[in-house]
Amino acid sequence: MGIKRGVSLYSYQQSEWFGRMTWRDQLEEVAMNLGGATGIEIISEATIPQYPFPSEQFIFDWNNEIARWNLKAVTMDCYLDVMQFRTHVMNHKEAAQRLMYDLRLAKKMGFENIRLVHSVPLEAIEMALPLAEELNVRMTNEIHSPYPITANLNLPDVDHAFMGADWKYRHSQDIAFIERTGTKHYGLQPDMGIFQYRAPRPMLGYLLRSYVSAEEAGRIVDEYYRVFDEAGESAANKYMEDSCPAIMESKFGFMLFSGMSARPEELYKIAPYIYCIHGKFYKMTEIPGKPGQYEESSIRYPEAIKVLKSIGYDGYIDSEYEGQRSQQDMGDAGLADEVEEVRRHHEMLKRLIGE
Repeated sequence: MGIKRGVSLYSYQQSEWFGRMTWRDQLEEVAMNLGGATGIEIISEATIPQYPFPSEQFIFDWNNEIARWNLKAVTMDCYLDVMQFRTHVMNHKEAAQRLMYDLRLAKKMGFENIRLVHSVPLEAIEMALPLAEELNVRMTNEIHSPYPITANLNLPDVDHAFMGADWKYRHSQDIAFIERTGTKHYGLQPDMGIFQYRAPRPMLGYLLRSYVSAEEAGRIVDEYYRVFDEAGESAANKYMEDSCPAIMESKFGFMLFSGMSARPEELYKIAPYIYCIHGKFYKMTEIPGKPGQYEESSIRYPEAIKVLKSIGYDGYIDSEYEGQRSQQDMGDAGLADEVEEVRRHHEMLKRLIGE
């Protein structure tokens, strides 16, 4: 009972790409080196060979390795490629059929959840719901930055092909759908990135290196964090605007500097509907004066986990490391060690959970 720890194998994407780790190696790493973490999350097409039609041998091997290491298949992340036929865009009935296929595959691999994305229409989800209930595999919708936890009319109007015009309301619609159907097989999966309150070091450094040298970028990032700690968000944003005006106007500036983060206490609003959580993080840094203890200094982890403990959350937080993507421009020598980053993340999780 209570908060449990797991890992999304997405965290090891770079090690897999370069052939340094297979999915078997990743399972062994979780089981042997994360101090009691048991949960496993995957991205379907990244981990499953020949997805969406894996061999029976792979399914057997997967279940065998999960059992060998005493792990739990928690969530299979699924995307809905509505152009997969190349001749037309899927209608809702076709989308529902694809969801049902993923539900059956998740059941074969022992997963208790499949994670969807916010663009999957509720009409398709409702068509697939009877099968989810029959198989006892839950569907979850991810709450990912910059989407709010519940409807927020104070957010700017953005009508984007990916986000949609009703992006500010989607998770309120999810809750209304759950309450209307009475289902226990559709819920929400918050991503800890929604509690990001300042620009993550790797992302900020990556953007800065588009305009200044790597050395200068590192200096500006350090100073941004110092100003933020001492004088607050407005002063830090002003410093960044003075240091590199172009970065505030970049396409990512909206997410990094808009102040659109959710507040951890908003989790109380959706407590009954939380089935799993993405433990998003970008960089683990050692806490000053506390050797061997680490923090994600851009995300409000302590406050969020305190709320989760208060509401009695009984489920997994699956580490999702994403900082490597912001360091690839520096070459192999400049890449972070994904394995070490995840280990540091679990040091933090264990300490905050109180294991």
